[in-house]
Amino acid sequence: MEIFDYDFFRNALTGVILISIASAVIGTYIVTRRLVSISGGVTHACFGGLGLGYYLGWNPLFGAALFAIASSLGVQWMSSRHRVREDSAIAVIWALGMAIGTLFIFLTPGYVPELNTFLFGNILTISSSDIWAFAIFTVVLIIFMAAFFKKIVICAFDPDFAAVKQLPVMFISTAMTVLVAVCIVLTIRLVGVMLLMSMLALPQMTAETFCHRFKTIMFLSIAISLLCSLAGLFLATVIEVPCSALIVLTMTAAYIIARLIALIK
Repeated sequence: MEIFDYDFFRNALTGVILISIASAVIGTYIVTRRLVSISGGVTHACFGGLGLGYYLGWNPLFGAALFAIASSLGVQWMSSRHRVREDSAIAVIWALGMAIGTLFIFLTPGYVPELNTFLFGNILTISSSDIWAFAIFTVVLIIFMAAFFKKIVICAFDPDFAAVKQLPVMFISTAMTVLVAVCIVLTIRLVGVMLLMSMLALPQMTAETFCHRFKTIMFLSIAISLLCSLAGLFLATVIEVPCSALIVLTMTAAYIIARLIALIK
């Protein structure tokens, strides 16, 4: 229990709780819209923003946020206006972001000490300002979901029907795309670029094993994400293994157990 005496651990615990809730809500939308591959492309495109931020002396997360929002809106624009297949647009954004990031990291003088943190994650480096950013984003996300929940569900499952019903499909899609991008940027500090897709998909895949309604999947995903993230954090204090890897492994274990239970039934 002495671990709670340290500020860095209390910050990590608070950050895990906030990001688990936000990523579970966003992940439910992503999985429902079958946009997991887009989240992967945006995640890797963020690397370009990180590299540019280091090169220009900015906050790397600010550069990553710009690249994440621009790349996610770019994929949506290319696929809707120019009839480019989404997987092709994602491949372009993915490769371009990694190439730009590699270029600017190479051009940055000296060694970039925090690069591994963004690639592989380190929840123990979360600061009070990060927690405030997580908290504000989570509150905004919950308010937006509560205000437009029915419209979001309809647009997620059947955007053509929503358009016929004259629902604001473009507004909902654009707003959710921006929220997905911001969530990806904020979650990079937790599990890193390499492992972020698991955080946004595994709890939802586990929840879908037992239920199929959007709201039920979302709430169950929040519970699974919280349980696995807290388990990974506390396990990391015992066996001294990076927290991000343990979080993903516990989520994978939860999914495997859920599938076994479903097979037994």
